[in-house]
Amino acid sequence: MEEVKGLLVMDVDSTLVKEEVIDLLGEEAGVGDLVADITERAMRGELDFEEALAERVAVLKGLPESILNRVYGKIHFNNGAKALVDELHARGYKVGLVSGGFHETVDRLAKELGIDYVKANRLEVVDGYLTGKTYGDIVTKETKVTKLKEWAKANNLKLSQTIAMGDGANDLPMIKKAGIGIAFCAKPIVREEAPYQINKPDLYKVIEIIDKKK
Repeated sequence: MEEVKGLLVMDVDSTLVKEEVIDLLGEEAGVGDLVADITERAMRGELDFEEALAERVAVLKGLPESILNRVYGKIHFNNGAKALVDELHARGYKVGLVSGGFHETVDRLAKELGIDYVKANRLEVVDGYLTGKTYGDIVTKETKVTKLKEWAKANNLKLSQTIAMGDGANDLPMIKKAGIGIAFCAKPIVREEAPYQINKPDLYKVIEIIDKKK
Protein backbone atom coordinates (compact mmCIF):
# COMPACT_ATOMS: atom_id res chain seq x y z
CA MET A 1 0.00 0.00 0.00
CA GLU A 2 1.41 3.37 -1.02
CA GLU A 3 2.14 5.93 1.65
CA VAL A 4 -0.43 8.73 1.82
CA LYS A 5 1.30 12.12 1.42
CA GLY A 6 -1.43 14.44 2.67
CA LEU A 7 -5.12 15.10 3.24
CA LEU A 8 -7.49 17.83 2.09
CA VAL A 9 -10.76 18.25 4.01
CA MET A 10 -13.22 20.74 2.61
CA ASP A 11 -16.67 22.12 3.13
CA VAL A 12 -19.26 21.48 0.41
CA ASP A 13 -21.86 24.24 0.07
CA SER A 14 -20.35 27.46 -1.34
CA THR A 15 -16.93 25.74 -1.40
CA LEU A 16 -16.94 22.53 -3.44
CA VAL A 17 -20.20 23.61 -5.08
CA LYS A 18 -21.54 27.05 -5.94
CA GLU A 19 -24.89 26.69 -4.19
CA GLU A 20 -26.18 26.26 -0.63
CA VAL A 21 -28.29 23.11 -1.02
CA ILE A 22 -30.50 23.96 1.96
CA ASP A 23 -31.39 27.21 0.17
CA LEU A 24 -32.37 25.29 -2.98
CA LEU A 25 -34.60 23.06 -0.85
CA GLY A 26 -36.08 26.19 0.73
CA GLU A 27 -36.94 27.51 -2.73
CA GLU A 28 -38.78 24.25 -3.46
CA ALA A 29 -40.71 24.70 -0.21
CA GLY A 30 -41.66 28.25 -1.25
CA VAL A 31 -39.62 29.87 1.54
CA GLY A 32 -36.35 30.48 -0.28
CA ASP A 33 -35.74 34.00 1.00
CA LEU A 34 -36.36 33.03 4.62
CA VAL A 35 -34.02 30.02 4.45
CA ALA A 36 -31.31 31.95 2.56
CA ASP A 37 -31.38 34.70 5.20
CA ILE A 38 -30.90 32.18 8.04
CA THR A 39 -28.07 30.47 6.11
CA GLU A 40 -26.28 33.76 5.50
CA ARG A 41 -26.48 34.76 9.16
CA ALA A 42 -25.29 31.33 10.33
CA MET A 43 -22.33 31.37 7.93
CA ARG A 44 -21.34 34.84 9.17
CA GLY A 45 -21.28 33.43 12.70
CA GLU A 46 -24.29 35.43 13.91
CA LEU A 47 -26.46 32.37 14.70
CA ASP A 48 -25.84 29.07 16.43
CA PHE A 49 -25.36 26.60 13.57
CA GLU A 50 -27.37 23.74 15.09
CA GLU A 51 -30.35 25.97 15.84
CA ALA A 52 -30.15 27.54 12.39
CA LEU A 53 -30.07 24.09 10.76
CA ALA A 54 -33.10 22.88 12.74
CA GLU A 55 -35.02 26.02 11.84
CA ARG A 56 -34.32 25.64 8.14
CA VAL A 57 -34.97 21.90 7.97
CA ALA A 58 -38.31 22.37 9.79
CA VAL A 59 -39.74 24.35 6.86
CA LEU A 60 -39.07 21.41 4.53
CA LYS A 61 -41.67 19.25 6.31
CA GLY A 62 -44.06 17.62 3.87
CA LEU A 63 -41.87 17.90 0.77
CA PRO A 64 -41.68 14.65 -1.22
CA GLU A 65 -38.36 12.79 -1.08
CA SER A 66 -38.18 13.14 -4.87
CA ILE A 67 -37.40 16.82 -4.32
CA LEU A 68 -33.80 15.79 -3.60
CA ASN A 69 -33.37 14.55 -7.17
CA ARG A 70 -34.75 17.78 -8.56
CA VAL A 71 -32.48 19.89 -6.38
CA TYR A 72 -29.44 17.77 -7.31
CA GLY A 73 -29.89 18.86 -10.90
CA LYS A 74 -29.43 22.50 -9.80
CA ILE A 75 -26.08 21.95 -8.06
CA HIS A 76 -22.87 22.99 -9.85
CA PHE A 77 -19.27 22.28 -8.88
CA ASN A 78 -17.06 25.31 -8.49
CA ASN A 79 -14.42 25.68 -11.20
CA GLY A 80 -11.46 23.37 -10.80
CA ALA A 81 -13.21 20.83 -8.54
CA LYS A 82 -12.42 17.71 -10.56
CA ALA A 83 -8.97 18.94 -11.57
CA LEU A 84 -8.10 19.57 -7.90
CA VAL A 85 -9.25 16.15 -6.70
CA ASP A 86 -7.53 14.36 -9.59
CA GLU A 87 -4.26 16.24 -9.03
CA LEU A 88 -4.28 15.57 -5.27
CA HIS A 89 -4.94 11.88 -5.87
CA ALA A 90 -2.07 11.80 -8.38
CA ARG A 91 0.18 13.28 -5.67
CA GLY A 92 -0.83 10.64 -3.13
CA TYR A 93 -3.32 12.73 -1.14
CA LYS A 94 -6.71 11.71 0.25
CA VAL A 95 -9.70 14.05 -0.01
CA GLY A 96 -12.59 14.32 2.43
CA LEU A 97 -15.82 16.31 2.54
CA VAL A 98 -17.35 17.44 5.81
CA SER A 99 -20.62 19.25 5.37
CA GLY A 100 -23.45 20.84 7.29
CA GLY A 101 -25.48 19.81 4.23
CA PHE A 102 -26.98 16.40 3.60
CA HIS A 103 -25.68 12.94 2.72
CA GLU A 104 -28.55 12.61 0.26
CA THR A 105 -26.82 15.06 -2.09
CA VAL A 106 -23.23 15.13 -0.80
CA ASP A 107 -22.73 11.37 -1.35
CA ARG A 108 -23.64 11.79 -5.01
CA LEU A 109 -21.26 14.72 -5.43
CA ALA A 110 -18.49 12.71 -3.76
CA LYS A 111 -19.08 9.76 -6.06
CA GLU A 112 -18.83 11.98 -9.14
CA LEU A 113 -15.37 13.17 -8.07
CA GLY A 114 -14.04 10.00 -6.44
CA ILE A 115 -13.82 11.59 -2.97
CA ASP A 116 -12.37 9.33 -0.25
CA TYR A 117 -14.30 10.39 2.87
CA VAL A 118 -17.68 12.01 3.54
CA LYS A 119 -19.45 13.26 6.66
CA ALA A 120 -22.73 15.18 6.43
CA ASN A 121 -26.19 15.43 8.01
CA ARG A 122 -29.12 13.17 7.19
CA LEU A 123 -32.69 14.22 6.43
CA GLU A 124 -35.41 12.12 8.04
CA VAL A 125 -37.87 10.67 5.53
CA VAL A 126 -41.07 8.81 6.46
CA ASP A 127 -43.38 7.28 3.83
CA GLY A 128 -41.61 9.17 1.06
CA TYR A 129 -41.86 12.64 2.64
CA LEU A 130 -39.41 14.84 4.56
CA THR A 131 -40.41 15.13 8.22
CA GLY A 132 -38.72 18.49 8.78
CA LYS A 133 -36.10 16.86 10.99
CA THR A 134 -32.62 15.42 10.69
CA TYR A 135 -31.48 12.20 12.36
CA GLY A 136 -28.17 11.07 13.78
CA ASP A 137 -25.31 13.35 14.79
CA ILE A 138 -25.39 16.92 13.55
CA VAL A 139 -22.25 18.13 11.79
CA THR A 140 -20.96 21.06 13.83
CA LYS A 141 -17.74 23.06 13.74
CA GLU A 142 -16.39 20.58 16.32
CA THR A 143 -17.32 17.65 14.04
CA LYS A 144 -15.28 19.21 11.25
CA VAL A 145 -12.17 19.34 13.46
CA THR A 146 -12.81 15.79 14.70
CA LYS A 147 -13.03 14.43 11.15
CA LEU A 148 -9.86 16.27 10.09
CA LYS A 149 -8.00 14.62 12.99
CA GLU A 150 -9.66 11.21 12.49
CA TRP A 151 -8.96 10.97 8.77
CA ALA A 152 -5.39 12.22 9.28
CA LYS A 153 -4.78 9.57 11.95
CA ALA A 154 -6.26 6.84 9.72
CA ASN A 155 -3.56 7.67 7.16
CA ASN A 156 -0.68 8.11 9.64
CA LEU A 157 -0.52 11.83 8.89
CA LYS A 158 0.37 14.69 11.21
CA LEU A 159 -1.97 17.68 11.22
CA SER A 160 0.89 19.63 9.62
CA GLN A 161 0.32 17.42 6.54
CA THR A 162 -3.35 18.39 6.25
CA ILE A 163 -5.24 21.11 4.41
CA ALA A 164 -8.68 22.42 5.43
CA MET A 165 -10.82 24.75 3.36
CA GLY A 166 -14.23 26.38 3.70
CA ASP A 167 -16.21 29.59 3.47
CA GLY A 168 -18.28 29.84 6.67
CA ALA A 169 -17.72 30.56 10.34
CA ASN A 170 -18.30 26.91 11.20
CA ASP A 171 -15.25 26.02 9.05
CA LEU A 172 -12.85 28.28 10.96
CA PRO A 173 -11.80 25.84 13.70
CA MET A 174 -10.71 23.16 11.19
CA ILE A 175 -9.08 25.82 8.99
CA LYS A 176 -6.99 26.95 11.97
CA LYS A 177 -6.16 23.38 13.02
CA ALA A 178 -4.84 22.19 9.64
CA GLY A 179 -1.29 22.58 8.36
CA ILE A 180 -2.68 24.76 5.56
CA GLY A 181 -5.96 26.52 6.33
CA ILE A 182 -7.74 28.20 3.43
CA ALA A 183 -10.69 30.61 3.32
CA PHE A 184 -12.43 29.98 -0.01
CA CYS A 185 -14.48 32.94 -1.33
CA ALA A 186 -15.33 33.23 2.32
CA LYS A 187 -17.35 35.37 4.73
CA PRO A 188 -15.41 38.34 6.19
CA ILE A 189 -14.75 36.70 9.59
CA VAL A 190 -13.20 33.67 7.85
CA ARG A 191 -11.04 35.74 5.51
CA GLU A 192 -9.75 37.76 8.47
CA GLU A 193 -8.72 34.74 10.52
CA ALA A 194 -7.65 32.09 7.97
CA PRO A 195 -3.92 31.77 7.19
CA TYR A 196 -4.56 31.56 3.43
CA GLN A 197 -7.24 32.93 1.10
CA ILE A 198 -8.61 32.06 -2.32
CA ASN A 199 -10.88 34.89 -3.42
CA LYS A 200 -11.52 33.75 -6.98
CA PRO A 201 -13.93 30.78 -7.38
CA ASP A 202 -11.26 28.40 -8.68
CA LEU A 203 -10.57 25.37 -6.50
CA TYR A 204 -7.42 24.42 -8.40
CA LYS A 205 -5.70 27.40 -6.74
CA VAL A 206 -5.24 25.09 -3.73
CA ILE A 207 -2.42 23.47 -5.73
CA GLU A 208 -0.68 26.86 -6.08
CA ILE A 209 -0.77 27.28 -2.30
CA ILE A 210 0.60 23.75 -1.71
CA ASP A 211 3.42 24.34 -4.22
CA LYS A 212 4.37 27.68 -2.65
CA LYS A 213 4.57 26.01 0.77
CA LYS A 214 7.12 23.46 -0.42
